[in-house]
Amino acid sequence: MEADLLKTGRFKREEHIKRPADIQKLFKTGKRVSVAGAKLFYMLNDRNINRIGFPLPRGYGNAVERNTSRRYSRETYRFFKTHLNTGYDMLLLVYPGNDSFQSRCEKFKTLCQKAGLLKD
Repeated sequence: MEADLLKTGRFKREEHIKRPADIQKLFKTGKRVSVAGAKLFYMLNDRNINRIGFPLPRGYGNAVERNTSRRYSRETYRFFKTHLNTGYDMLLLVYPGNDSFQSRCEKFKTLCQKAGLLKD
């Protein structure tokens, strides 16, 4: 079973950005790219892994919608993480609207291409 988790690119604890100070730093000093309905804040970190957080804007639906949105975002990152350059902190900010896993993947891929985070 553990071999299956490694194949799918498990989202590990050390890949989460949870400290409010780290999130504020990314919002204030990080670079940003955007597409309709989403923004990606990113900056280099001093690590050999990527870290990511999924904040939601104020007023983003009810608890079910917020949890579903975070789940889509985590799964999207997990799907793309092997295709990303390492050493970055990122925040994926998604705005309310018609959303699906497919559209989230397309938005994240476009954002990463704009930011130059995808491997060649």
